[in-house]
Amino acid sequence: MDYMTLRLIWWALLGILLIGFAVTDGFDLGTAALLPIVAKNDEERHLALHTIDPVWEGNQVWFILGGGAIFAAWPPLYAAAFSGFYLAMFLVLAALILRPVGFQFRGKFEGRMRGVWDAGLVISGIVPSLIFGVAFGNLFVGVPYNFDGDLRFHSTITLLSLLNPFALLVGLVSLAMILLHGTAWLNHKASGVVAERARRVMPYMAAAYAILFALAGFWLIQRDGMRITMIGDLNGPSNPLLKTAATAPGAWLFNFYSHPALWLLPLAAFASAWGAVLLRKRPLGAFLVSACVPLFTIATAGAALFPFLLPSSSEPGMSLTVWDASSSKLTLAIMLGAVAIFLPIVIVYTGWVYRVLRGPVTMDDIGGHGGY
Repeated sequence: MDYMTLRLIWWALLGILLIGFAVTDGFDLGTAALLPIVAKNDEERHLALHTIDPVWEGNQVWFILGGGAIFAAWPPLYAAAFSGFYLAMFLVLAALILRPVGFQFRGKFEGRMRGVWDAGLVISGIVPSLIFGVAFGNLFVGVPYNFDGDLRFHSTITLLSLLNPFALLVGLVSLAMILLHGTAWLNHKASGVVAERARRVMPYMAAAYAILFALAGFWLIQRDGMRITMIGDLNGPSNPLLKTAATAPGAWLFNFYSHPALWLLPLAAFASAWGAVLLRKRPLGAFLVSACVPLFTIATAGAALFPFLLPSSSEPGMSLTVWDASSSKLTLAIMLGAVAIFLPIVIVYTGWVYRVLRGPVTMDDIGGHGGY
């Protein structure tokens, strides 16, 4: 297998891991963020939280796998993204840490303090959903960084610079997508009034997602994108200084114009959002269809960006791409063998867990008040 093919495979694997995280941990985040809407008292909040309690830790495996894949397969991307987006990543990690703390401590207090920990759980759902979308939005805006002659990374990225209008819009798209997925999960997994409220909220979340996604797409058409103007051997060494790139109006849609079949991806995202709403009286079907929303949304973004991984707004020619930001050919080949063994195990085990835990959660199942 040649170097170019390995790079393409690892680009696809990175997308699969991101989609896996959005689909699995997405409904966990959505459930936590929806607590004030679907659960009006402590008993109902306990029921809603119990739907994700057995699975949320396992779902975060996809996040860890994604970070590990970036570290091993795309080291320049790891170095640039994790240092340039440091404060944003800190907010995400702080929010994710708040979730297990909230689970543990809400059951140790009564009254107002329990409400404080419930608010912490809501924050733990909203903040990562929003920040991950903001990060994706900044890929289309580009971030200010460059490399010197020794490939040392230099940037002027700040948290405020990441919170630009377009990135915030994409963050809202991400949040609406996660909330829709969360309502579909609660409709499927919860019972009683919690499931009924989630079912009633689903059309509003689908509408918010569709409107925001359409606005982001329309805005993207108006924005300048990036195109590679000169690149060397696609099987050659990874060095972002060996190519040239430039901005051009509407360049982020170049792949869609070149391959019209790609337009099916955003159309499938819209269709999945409304399909989940139409199937909401068939909870399992609605949940499975809602899982296609993050799948096709992330696939749409990946298709638009390809082959860019992290565009540079200050030095477009130094942007990191699939062709110049990977590990060595040997490293990619060895890791591909490991993935071929362990990724199916993760998928099979995850499927087995959800099969064992199938069926809605009721108050009788949790005994009214559980351990938190």
